Amino acid sequence: MSEHGPAQRCDVWLFRTRLFKSRALAGQMVEKGAVRIDRGGKVMRLTKPSSPVRAGDQLVIRRGEAPFRLVIIDLPERRGPAVEAEACYSLATE
Repeated sequence: MSEHGPAQRCDVWLFRTRLFKSRALAGQMVEKGAVRIDRGGKVMRLTKPSSPVRAGDQLVIRRGEAPFRLVIIDLPERRGPAVEAEACYSLATE
């Protein structure tokens, strides 16, 4: 989507949406190059945990053998229950 609007650090978003157990682990995965962002058709590898993500962005995360693609719907305010976290993204069909 656009480069404007509310944003959140990638490591914070990954932690608050319960995709990683800790913010440090989320940051390590970003630094390893296991997270890519698709923003407006342009795919980039994230290298810094502080990289901003916004609603409408798509993330491709490699955990294990198979990568999966998520569409960011919302930026969570806290690390809440799983139901609250799952409402912040949807699995994309390729």
